[in-house]
Amino acid sequence: MNTPTSAVPGADGEPWQLQMYNKSLKKRQKVELLMKLMGPIGNRRGLLISGHDNNGAMNYCFRAAGGSWSWGQVYEDGIAEMAEFLGNPVAHVDINHFPFPDNAFDVVIIIDVHEHFSDLSGLNREIARVVAPGGMAIVTTPNGDTRLPVAVLKRHVGMSPEVYGHVVQGYRVSDLQGMMKSVGLKPVGSGGYSRFFTEFAELAINLAYVKIFSRKKDHPEVMQGTIAPTSKKELNAVRKEYRMYSLIYPFMYTFSLLDKLIPGRGGYAVAVSALKAP
Repeated sequence: MNTPTSAVPGADGEPWQLQMYNKSLKKRQKVELLMKLMGPIGNRRGLLISGHDNNGAMNYCFRAAGGSWSWGQVYEDGIAEMAEFLGNPVAHVDINHFPFPDNAFDVVIIIDVHEHFSDLSGLNREIARVVAPGGMAIVTTPNGDTRLPVAVLKRHVGMSPEVYGHVVQGYRVSDLQGMMKSVGLKPVGSGGYSRFFTEFAELAINLAYVKIFSRKKDHPEVMQGTIAPTSKKELNAVRKEYRMYSLIYPFMYTFSLLDKLIPGRGGYAVAVSALKAP
């Protein structure tokens, strides 16, 4: 495995991307679910494509699990810094024309991309095209159920899908399964993460960042319209606030563990896995 020696270390010597990941709530749950759906990768070929909210730490985790990986980002911002951190090239991906050949990957993971676009026909066709026969595609999005309590609360406090750069709130498991079926892939697994307590805690964090930290006049470096720092420069701009968050993180994490008391397998974010016929 390549070690990201070019990454800028944080105060404790750890790259800033991993510092943020280790103090995240949803991202760690997301990776856990995706790893479960993927299963052992062995020496298979993997592709991970993500949208805005990924600094490379999730890629790092998948690479550590084994396999031979390629990376893609739908938005160009952050690609250079991600590539430097990973020590690998990161492709800029057009959702209608992936820059990869047919049948190139045994596992294709698409993280939080679908909710950003209104026309998904090309995206779903491209996913099916690059998956090798017998291979698996895994797609994750926010849950599209607008009746969920925290989803309702988000709209009331001004954190509508548009704030997150989404054209829709998200999709339900059945929606994602239908998309996979429409391009000839067979759904074989599904799951959810970020239940009520995690989602409520994340809303508080995102609300503070969007409404308070990122709008301060002394933070012109912070990109408007984001819900968390997306670069080393942005993290440095809110370093004081990040230290405050680090102090309360153990309490936020403990609060999120209350999700375990909620029965069922759903969540405020969902994922579906599907196979391509051999």
